[in-house]
Amino acid sequence: MLKYVLKSLWRHSTRTLLTVAGAAVAMFVFCLVGAVQEGLDNLASGIDADRNLIVFQENRFCPTSSRLPADYAQKIKDVPGVRDVMPIQVWTNNCRASLDIVVFNGADPTQIRNTRPIKLVSGDWDRFASQRDAAIVGRNIARRRGLTTGQQFSIGELSVNIAGVFESTVPAEENLIYTHLAFLQLARGLDAAGLVTQHEVLLFPDADPDHVAAEIDVKLRSDAVATKTRRKGAFQTSTLSDLVDLIGFAHWLGFACVGLVLSIVATTTVMSVQDHIKEYAVLQTIGVRPFAAMRLVLTESILLCLIGGLSGTFVAIALLAFGGFAIGAEGATIAFRPSASLAVTGTLVSAALGIVAGIAPAIQAASVPIVNALRQP
Repeated sequence: MLKYVLKSLWRHSTRTLLTVAGAAVAMFVFCLVGAVQEGLDNLASGIDADRNLIVFQENRFCPTSSRLPADYAQKIKDVPGVRDVMPIQVWTNNCRASLDIVVFNGADPTQIRNTRPIKLVSGDWDRFASQRDAAIVGRNIARRRGLTTGQQFSIGELSVNIAGVFESTVPAEENLIYTHLAFLQLARGLDAAGLVTQHEVLLFPDADPDHVAAEIDVKLRSDAVATKTRRKGAFQTSTLSDLVDLIGFAHWLGFACVGLVLSIVATTTVMSVQDHIKEYAVLQTIGVRPFAAMRLVLTESILLCLIGGLSGTFVAIALLAFGGFAIGAEGATIAFRPSASLAVTGTLVSAALGIVAGIAPAIQAASVPIVNALRQP
């Protein structure tokens, strides 16, 4: 049966190749859209998204516009339920949506090491902790920018010495550059001495995040700068609200690609059945049962979808693995990283489309009237 199907496909090699190419392109786009959606989900549901709080200046969005006193950290620590506070100075080369955004987070090196799920793959912590203009760079941005340990990296008016490259279990972390808080506060042009962009609040396990957030805003309301405190996941989702809407729209693009694969393969399979209608009639005359004829057509349809779908899925995963892509806005980033679930989804969707696309042509092949089919020229 398989040899017969392969010969049938090869008999119309041009049509087969075009169908496979169309399915590959559509599944490539489907996987890219799926990776973007996974990146957004990971950002909003990370290990610290629900338990950590972000204290930001009220009615501010871009990091360059939020300026909170650094000594707010001590006041926030006095709020019941707060375990620790990490002041963070954020600098980004672009507050608008960008595929090559560079985000610096300045904080205390000890707090970075204790609170962030990162692991150095090159370099060492001691050098980073002892040198004020040192930085550790996420693996993705290091790949995009061609950065290595020991190199100097300059962008805008910032220039840092790379003390290490790190990887993380949280994809978005790999698109950040960590440096010293004092370095960013005193950097030329930032004019941020004694100020920070935000305070990240770590809570005790039994603390209610929403209640603590409200308490922090009430406590700081009478100070020089009013604040807005939210869970970290909610803060990042709100920061990327425009991109969230765009990604939601792109999700429909993924479904459109699925429909395109279904249409292409179904059309090709119908044409194949019509071209071989006499052969199916002859098969019935020599004793091939209708169910066997259906299996022939379904096998052809599934092969077309799997070859094209797996090719597009493999190319998409390879591109995501080596490209280190991310999109960001206002200091928050969404990482596009391949995953096993994405590969499995691409495979299952391809197989399911092959079955669905082949059902109608398979029924046509199994129910062809023998006499009428043999009379066709």
